[in-house]
Amino acid sequence: MRKLRGVILSAIFLVVASFGAGAQIVATHGDTYDIDSLLSDFDRRPSFGLYKDNYFIFGIPTSHRPTVENSDVKFQISISQRLTKTVLPWHTYLYLFYTQKIFWSVLDDSMPMTDMNFNPGIGIAKPLFVRDRFIGNLTVQFEHESNGKDSINSRSWERVSFGANIVVDPHMIVHGKFWIPIIDGKHNKDLLDYVGIFQVGASFTSVNEKLGFAFNLTKRKGWNLNYNIQTEITYRFSKRSNQHLFLQYYCGYGEGLFNYKRHSSMVRAGIVITPKLFSEF
Repeated sequence: MRKLRGVILSAIFLVVASFGAGAQIVATHGDTYDIDSLLSDFDRRPSFGLYKDNYFIFGIPTSHRPTVENSDVKFQISISQRLTKTVLPWHTYLYLFYTQKIFWSVLDDSMPMTDMNFNPGIGIAKPLFVRDRFIGNLTVQFEHESNGKDSINSRSWERVSFGANIVVDPHMIVHGKFWIPIIDGKHNKDLLDYVGIFQVGASFTSVNEKLGFAFNLTKRKGWNLNYNIQTEITYRFSKRSNQHLFLQYYCGYGEGLFNYKRHSSMVRAGIVITPKLFSEF
């Protein structure tokens, strides 16, 4: 397994090279734009910041009657740190990221946290520009995800993921991601049947940038049309703030690692803090 991981990590750099070679953007009249100045502006951005959406939401099931046991709080903390500027081959940069997703039964007497998912990783990204505008990125990542438990309650896996985020226009972003899995957890060998093999989605904002809508579809393993669906609606407090009122609906499997085989149909509401450019998935 260690040799396999070493080979995969080495392959990351080769794949990024092919991404970079095919992603050099040229102006419409055949003249290349000033990539150095664009990259310099990009490198001056803060190196530490939010990675995915950071939220705190409370919700109930939609498929049956809400109870103390099946109502919960779900919250997520996600950060990233850029380790280099865009000085690697093909103007790529290296970064670390960490996401923690927690399910908290706040209505139970002892208020237990029923599931905690830890998702650290390292990645290489290539920013994409059209003339003087940043339009997204290509990424290659090595990720670990586990629930921090041992014995029969342990759930874990690794994956090499390949993703893209594209800003179609100021009010629409599309994204996609697929992965090569390494299922090393003894008690979750069938994980891909539930958490999926790739995902696609998009997000939209209104003209005044206050109202937002997003969806993410994760294809579960198999040839039939089986997807985990997550949809979100946000309302921004003000243009100067990255805080939003947040409504999220999840339908499918694998929302949390511990009970990944259990189907969820949950609607939750609360507060979300979003990254400045776009949220990763």
